[in-house]
Amino acid sequence: MDETIQFIGRHWRQAIEVMILWGIIYTTYRYFRATRGARIFTSLVVLFIGTSLLSRFLELSVIGWLLRYVSVFLAIALVVIFQPELRRALAELGSHRIFSKMTEGARRRLADLLIEIVEHLSRKRIGALIAIERSIDLKQYLETGTAMDCQLTPEIVYTVFHHGTTLHDGGMIVRIGDERIAGAGCVFPLIQRELSDQSIGLRHRAAMGITEESDAIALVVSEETGAISIAVNGKLERDLEGEELRERLDELLVSRHAEDEEEDSHGGN
Repeated sequence: MDETIQFIGRHWRQAIEVMILWGIIYTTYRYFRATRGARIFTSLVVLFIGTSLLSRFLELSVIGWLLRYVSVFLAIALVVIFQPELRRALAELGSHRIFSKMTEGARRRLADLLIEIVEHLSRKRIGALIAIERSIDLKQYLETGTAMDCQLTPEIVYTVFHHGTTLHDGGMIVRIGDERIAGAGCVFPLIQRELSDQSIGLRHRAAMGITEESDAIALVVSEETGAISIAVNGKLERDLEGEELRERLDELLVSRHAEDEEEDSHGGN
C-alpha cells in the first residue's frame, strides 16, 4: 500500500499530462475526422512514420536527415490543408454574443416568422437558402452578394427567391440581432467534407458549408420537392415538417440561448 502511494506521489503529474494530451488529441480527431483533408493528413502521417521507422531500422542516415527537415514542412502543410477548419475554430473562439440582445419573446417571434416563410416557400416549390447570422460575422459572404438592409418580411423573401429574379440562386443573410435582411444573392462556401449521399444538391451543400465556417443557422427549401432542411455546425437535418421544424428552431433560437445565459449568470456569480 505504501509503495502504491509513493508511486502515485511520484507520477501523478505525468498521469495528468497524459490525460490532458489524450483529451486534446481526441478532441482534435473528432473535429477533423470527417473533413476532406483528414485522408490527406492520415496518408502524410503514415508515410512519414513508415519512412522514419524504415530509415532507423536500415540505418539510412541520409533519409533520416532529410526527414528531420521534412517534418518542418509537414507542419506547414497541415496548416494549409486544414485552413478552413482552423479559421472556423478561431472564429468560434473569438466570437461574441450579439444574439443576447434579443429578448425571449423576440426570438420566438423570429422563429414563428421564419417558419411561416419557409413553409410558404415549400408549398410553392420555391427554392431558398437563408443563413441566420448569430455571433460570428458573415460580412465576407455578404460582400459576394447584394446588400439590402431591410426588415425581414415574407413578401420580400418571396420576391427575392421567386424564380426568374436575379438574386434567387444565391443565399440570403438575416441578422438575428435586429431581425433584418442584410443581403441576398450571396455566394456561400460549399461543405469541405466528403459526403456519402451524392444526392445532396449545391444549395444544401452551401448551407452545410456556411454553417461549417461559422455558427450560423441555415434554412433550405428544396426547389424540386419543397422539403425543408436545417443546417447547423456543418450537419444537415433534412425533411423537417410541422412540429419537428418548430421544435428544432425553438431549440436553436430560444432554448440554447437560455442555457447560455444561465451559464453566464452562474459564471458571473
